[in-house]
Amino acid sequence: MKFFLEIVLILACLFYGARKGGLALGLLGGFGIVMLAFAFKLPAGKPPVDVMLTIVAVVAASATLQASGGLNVLLQLAEKILRRNPKWVSIIAPFTTCILTMLCGTGHVVYTMLPIIYDVAIKNGIRPERPMAGASIASQMGIMASPVSVAVVSLVAFLAKAPAGSKAIDFVTLLSITIPSTLVGVLMIGIFSWFRGKDLDKDETFQKLIADPEKHKYVYGESATLLGQKLSRSQWTAMWIFVGAIVVVALLGAIESIRPQVAGKPMSMVLTIQMFMLMAGALIIVFTKTNPGDVGKSEVFRAGMIAVVAVFGVAWMADTVFEANMPAIRDALAGVVKTKPWTYAIALLIVSKLVNSQAAAIAAMVPLALSIGVSTGHVVAFAAAGYGYYILPTYPSDLATIQFDRSGTTGIGKYVINHSFILPGLIGVSSSCIVGFLLAGVRGLL
Repeated sequence: MKFFLEIVLILACLFYGARKGGLALGLLGGFGIVMLAFAFKLPAGKPPVDVMLTIVAVVAASATLQASGGLNVLLQLAEKILRRNPKWVSIIAPFTTCILTMLCGTGHVVYTMLPIIYDVAIKNGIRPERPMAGASIASQMGIMASPVSVAVVSLVAFLAKAPAGSKAIDFVTLLSITIPSTLVGVLMIGIFSWFRGKDLDKDETFQKLIADPEKHKYVYGESATLLGQKLSRSQWTAMWIFVGAIVVVALLGAIESIRPQVAGKPMSMVLTIQMFMLMAGALIIVFTKTNPGDVGKSEVFRAGMIAVVAVFGVAWMADTVFEANMPAIRDALAGVVKTKPWTYAIALLIVSKLVNSQAAAIAAMVPLALSIGVSTGHVVAFAAAGYGYYILPTYPSDLATIQFDRSGTTGIGKYVINHSFILPGLIGVSSSCIVGFLLAGVRGLL
């Protein structure tokens, strides 16, 4: 009964914190820890310091890129691709936002692309829901395929501390599974989106809407574009510094021999990522005209620091409960997860929805999963299941997509669950998990 009450406390903190949004999720974790330590008399667990420091380093570099204007270089290149291939926008748009997320480490880059995707679709007679809903989902799926995302660096840190006897999975091996599985999932979203919904000329609701001249003008509006912006040399410099740092980190992960030796072993990739991300931010400031004061004001920095607090509170609270009750948890779940490892994927998906964060879901579930016998191979194979907050249309990128679609084709249905994002999300995540499982099996990780 005591353990049941502790779980109820965790769920209450997660649910209320997720509803309030912002810093509330992490701060509610602090409330939970106080209750667990003082009311339930549990020994306080350990906060994931390595994970949080890695997140800080990555966010600092990404935010500096945004403050420098280097992010606009990537966004402008993405727009050129979309406008040159308008008929394929339903497939290209999801890939565009996914790849931008992979490069930048955050799905928040989608906000700038949404009005451009809408403009390309509506001006070419394509139902905007098709590329826009897919692009929103794909932007979040790209997080698990990004070498600089909070979720991936968190997962790398947790895998590095896997119990003795577990198969070692390094940074490059992880990405060799998550990148192709993510891209296949995005492709499945694009194929589905190509055929979804009625064509605009056959959609009675849309035709009735544009019959009004004022609404017709509102729906088609003026073109949104970044193509007219003249990019400075410093913006290009910032972009190449950031991308170069990602390439170097990938090479150091792939070739252990070029990393410094520490006590006879290659320096950990967690420290390597931290070093090179901080250095990337420093080089951008040194070689461009970026004002360091603008870095802390950027959207990427704000969202990243919220993620740090969320991981801090959620992971610390979960570790406190799970460490104190590990023998009972292991006895109850070990047999199930060993014979039916897919149950871990379902649990991760549900927790992700509760916390509205892939990084927070990984912080809560991966240490527990590894401790009760889920193999590192299965953790990596089902990494895509960390994205479950598309189930209800409450995430900012989904809500923004609805607002940017002036045609009204992207929306929330009468029963809430029947919204524009549920099917692309289910198709993309399930496809990624299946491909991840197959790739992990081929690599001998299962």
